[in-house]
Amino acid sequence: MAWVETHSLSFSARHDAHLADAAAAMLEDLEDFRDRLEELFERTPGEISVVIHPTATQLSLAHPALPLARMVAAPASRRYFAGWFGSQEIHVLAPEVLEARASAVPGSREALRLTPLHEYAHVVVGANNRRLPPPFTPQSFHRYVSWAWLCEGAATHFSGQARYLGGAILRRLHESGRPSFPPSTRDAFLLGGTVFDLLEKEKGREACVRLASELHPQGQRVAIEQAFGASAREVEEAWRRYLTELTELRLV
Repeated sequence: MAWVETHSLSFSARHDAHLADAAAAMLEDLEDFRDRLEELFERTPGEISVVIHPTATQLSLAHPALPLARMVAAPASRRYFAGWFGSQEIHVLAPEVLEARASAVPGSREALRLTPLHEYAHVVVGANNRRLPPPFTPQSFHRYVSWAWLCEGAATHFSGQARYLGGAILRRLHESGRPSFPPSTRDAFLLGGTVFDLLEKEKGREACVRLASELHPQGQRVAIEQAFGASAREVEEAWRRYLTELTELRLV
């Protein structure tokens, strides 16, 4: 396999030679996304390497934590664990492989196409929240797991993936019953974004940026209370109504 590089202003991609056009399109999308995030976050790192893997096996070998994260996640979300991130690089599957991972559920293909943006959103959140990865250390990894709904929720929300996950959320609620609040690590990828979506609906996008940029020292429920300006119980009730609305829309 012949690896080559494609460059843009803020990113460089390493990929198989036959993926040159796909890599150029991916970097263009990432540049547009970085421009949008610059309007929201104080820091939006550049000089990021994008490693495009031609198979899921190669991606897993590059990041052994990814199969573990996929395994502990809700079954409805596992196909969307299609990339990983570090301080100076992100790893993603090739677009053609992302397409092949999609299910027949409406929105699945669109959500997977946004995987590179999801991983770069992690980089931006970590650059603006000193307690979250990247970089990965034992302490930051522990916080990533403990606050997984915030980490993954911010990435799905800001990347635009959350709007396409309704079908997967419906499957999760049908298969596994009542979720906890805030969402558990198992549900972080699918349901974390719904917390951010509700927050933007009620308080605006700046409130989402503030929530993603700081971990409250008194814990997750206090962080949610401050973000929403309401008790955690009130927010939970509003969130569960929001989930019901989402699922009812999918059933229409």
